[in-house]
Amino acid sequence: MASAERQHSLRPMTGRDPDEPYRTATPLELLFDLTFVAAFAQAADHAAHLMAEGHFGSAVVAFVFVTFAVCWAWVNFSWFASAFDTDDWFCRVMTMVQMVGVLVLALGVPQVFESVDHGEPLDNGVVVAGYVVMRVALVAQLVRAARQDPEHRRFALTYAAAIAVAQVGWTAVLFLRLTIVELLPFLVVLYAVELGAPVIAARRGRFPPWHAHHIAERYGLFVIITLGEVILGTIAAVAAVVGRVGWSVEAVLVVVAGTGLAFGIWWTYFVVPTGEILARHRRRAWVWGYGGIVVFTAVAALGAGLHVAAFVAGGEASIGVVQAVLVIAVPVLVTLLAYFSIYAYLVGAVDPFHVLLVGGGVASLVGAVALAALGAGLGVCLVLVMLAPAVVVVGYETVGHRHMSEVLARVLDGP
Repeated sequence: MASAERQHSLRPMTGRDPDEPYRTATPLELLFDLTFVAAFAQAADHAAHLMAEGHFGSAVVAFVFVTFAVCWAWVNFSWFASAFDTDDWFCRVMTMVQMVGVLVLALGVPQVFESVDHGEPLDNGVVVAGYVVMRVALVAQLVRAARQDPEHRRFALTYAAAIAVAQVGWTAVLFLRLTIVELLPFLVVLYAVELGAPVIAARRGRFPPWHAHHIAERYGLFVIITLGEVILGTIAAVAAVVGRVGWSVEAVLVVVAGTGLAFGIWWTYFVVPTGEILARHRRRAWVWGYGGIVVFTAVAALGAGLHVAAFVAGGEASIGVVQAVLVIAVPVLVTLLAYFSIYAYLVGAVDPFHVLLVGGGVASLVGAVALAALGAGLGVCLVLVMLAPAVVVVGYETVGHRHMSEVLARVLDGP
């Protein structure tokens, strides 16, 4: 009993061992991730409705604005937990508070999309409220780390101060009553503060002892969470086809294409042993960590695109098959480009074979759009889109794995 009591009492937040063996995601972290399902679903659903009506500019701007806030909050939580997670009652309560903040943010997504689409002053009050709730909890955690871990005190206090300044800025923006275009200069400054806070804090103090394999696993799990939107989009598209013409060849093709897209993106993401590379070259985590936000956003956008396909398939959209294919093909392209760019940075080299793979993927995506323009059905076009990540998978399994083995031998054994 005494051992159990000690396990759940407050423990000093002094930083975990960055080389701790068998470090994996905790049940608390997995529970925390579930709240982001709601946030992504809200953003994807409202973006899909706007795109189905042909309001692409409004959809993209609002989607990027909301998704960045969601992803950045997750990134901050995950890196902090990788370095300082104590899993005691205070840590759990603060995590619960952040979960509440995510759900509040999700509830404010409709107002953001509506105000952006109508060209009205940005209505992000609820989103900011949820964001502030999350950040207050994170600041409390940082202050606790600063008090209990002298080695990382300067970093924690600098980061907490930067976050607090950013939240004051986000709150002040609410009173300006400007459209998102008019707010652009202010948003750029606030984003710079948000993204620059870890960099500034690291320059002023010692960076926390994050665990390479743990944070790599956390990013991978979040990719899987985001791929859930792709699966939901596939279900919606198939249901729309079946509701219009019943089970048919097109319905089967949509099932295959949507599942294949999710599987192909998953496969290509997890072929790289990111944890091993980061453990050997910890400074490369900066670009990899920020680049992950691009990946998350692109994959979530793919889910939104499949929801658009559902509206088109059900005859509930003002756009046609060409536009529906485009809003799916573009996120796939961005995802693949992000994958290869991040990999090239991690290993410090560009593989010419990867250029061929990207070219094959682009050709597949262009072909899908061309077929749609020629009048091909949605199912056939989506299968061709699916071939873009499939080209990468086949290339890796046949030739690329040998290239990667040679590169990793140099990267992991070199200076």
